[in-house]
Amino acid sequence: MISFVLGVEDLADTRFALSPLHETLFSLRVLQDPGLSALHLPWRRSVLGRLGRLDTGLLMSLVAQRRTLPDFLTPNPTGFAPDFEEQLLVVRRASCARVRHDLLLAHAPDPVPDALRDATAAEDAPVAGLRDAVCDLLRAYWEVAVEPVWPRMRLVLEADMTYRARQLALGGARLLFADMHPNLRWQGGELFIHQMISRHRVVAAGRGLMLLPSVFAHKPAPPVSPDEPPSLAYPSRGVATLWGSETPTADPAALVSLLGAPRARLLGLLEEPLPTVELARRLRVTPSAVSQHLRVLHATGLVTRSRDGRHVLYRRSALGDRLTTTAPPAA
Repeated sequence: MISFVLGVEDLADTRFALSPLHETLFSLRVLQDPGLSALHLPWRRSVLGRLGRLDTGLLMSLVAQRRTLPDFLTPNPTGFAPDFEEQLLVVRRASCARVRHDLLLAHAPDPVPDALRDATAAEDAPVAGLRDAVCDLLRAYWEVAVEPVWPRMRLVLEADMTYRARQLALGGARLLFADMHPNLRWQGGELFIHQMISRHRVVAAGRGLMLLPSVFAHKPAPPVSPDEPPSLAYPSRGVATLWGSETPTADPAALVSLLGAPRARLLGLLEEPLPTVELARRLRVTPSAVSQHLRVLHATGLVTRSRDGRHVLYRRSALGDRLTTTAPPAA
């Protein structure tokens, strides 16, 4: 288990950012192990045929057997939404000692793959050449595999940040982390990240916390080293809708046939969390009628619910998002 101890100033300095470099590195996990997420199989199939002469052996060597990545390859963004080249420049400036240390730490306790062995075998090993080769390879891979779909990915990530900001405004840190991932737990000023191979406790001490929604992350991913500034990449909401163009488009009338017009319309309103009384006002029906439909939608996994003071807020689940994206409900 890894934990971050966050004081009042750290919570005040908790911020979100987008990282195309993080997404590029995380996508390598999906290429290496398609079982991590069936949602990304359409993307994976399309990319495998375009890798051409890229050195996939070196690419795959960057992902350790336990799925960790070297910290020098995933530096924290210096702004809200840096471009890929800006982030890659930070990697190019990493010292040889840092590169060697992070490669060994990410792969420990396993030996480093053959592609990395010569550069990590000794203190005076030729690390700079490997670092530059990796950067060139990552740029070529980004251009083929991630950049073409980055605008679509960014929309999903920004939507997630909007939702998280609302959660933070409504309920503070407790509500912010409540539904981010089952492995996360906020208690007593400390964010616990469960089911991690590493075991350490990081005191933020005024450095704040950077949160990075990710399309390709399959679980929360903090830095490998406890010496790194506190940051957390986490699985974004809405990923199930990302590769929607790869799936058949449903007839809009099909959702009404499946759920009935009142429930289909209700599901369409739940893009944002709303209480029963507000839903009833918008639909111009009684709260009891809305409650009956919500019970059915919740029981079938199409909506989620969470308590905010005296109100219970309902919102579409990932499954509900997918249904309404492929087949917009009729009015």
